[in-house]
Amino acid sequence: MDVTGDETRAAWAIASRKYEDEYAEHLERARTAELLPTEVEVLSEIVLGADVVHPMSGHGLDDVALARLGARSVHGLDYSDAALSSAQRRADELGVPCRYTRAVMPTSGLDDACADLVYTGKGALIWVADLPAFFAETHRLLRADGWFYVYEAHPLVPLWDWDPDEIRVRPDRGYFASSHVNDSYPGNGAVERQHTLSEIVMACLEAGFEIEHLAEHPDPFWYPGGVTAAAWDGRVPNAFSLLARRG
Repeated sequence: MDVTGDETRAAWAIASRKYEDEYAEHLERARTAELLPTEVEVLSEIVLGADVVHPMSGHGLDDVALARLGARSVHGLDYSDAALSSAQRRADELGVPCRYTRAVMPTSGLDDACADLVYTGKGALIWVADLPAFFAETHRLLRADGWFYVYEAHPLVPLWDWDPDEIRVRPDRGYFASSHVNDSYPGNGAVERQHTLSEIVMACLEAGFEIEHLAEHPDPFWYPGGVTAAAWDGRVPNAFSLLARRG
C-alpha cells in the first residue's frame, strides 16, 4: 500500500477503525466465508495444500475462505495494525491456519520462494504506486511453478457514476489518469492509484509470469450500502481476474 501521502494515511487511520468496530459482524461472516464462484472455479485445485501469501489482506475473510478451500497456510500482509490484529484474533478463534504481518508493499519482508500462491483480491492494486516493483516482489515470493492470482476492480470502475437510471462516466476522472481521490466510504480522502488493463498485463509479463487466465466480469465485488447504479446491471465491466504462473 502506498502510504506516502498525508491524506491517505489520515483516511485509513479513520477507516481502519471499522475492523475493530465491526469485529463481531466479521467473525460471523468468517464462519461461512467463501471465495466468489469465479475464484473457486479457477483456484480450487491450486489452493489444495498450498502455502498462500495475501498482500493487502484487509479484514482477512478471504484468508479464512482460502483455508477452508484447502490451503495449508495463509500469510496475510497489511499496512493497518487494526486490520492485522482483528484478522489474527478472528483466525485464532476459528482455528484456521492464518497468520498476519505488517508490511508496506512492495516490500513484504518475507523469504524468497515461500509461497505456492500469491493471492491479491478485491481492493489491492488501487494502493500500489509502483506496479512493476509489486509484480517483481510477487515473483520473488513464489516457488518454481507457483501461481499469482488477482481478482480486482476493473480499471474502468473509477469512471462509473453511481447514477441509478443511466450508465454515466464521471466528468472529473479519466481512464489514463495515474490516480484519483476516493470520495466514498471507507477510504474517503485517500489517493487511489489507477492502472490500465494493459499496464497490469504488461507488468505481469515483464516480471516473468506466464498468463494462464484473464477474464472481465460485469459484477462489482463490493456494493455500497443503499446504492443502486445502472453501471452494475451487467452491461459494463466492474471486475477482472488474472491467473499467472511463475516463469
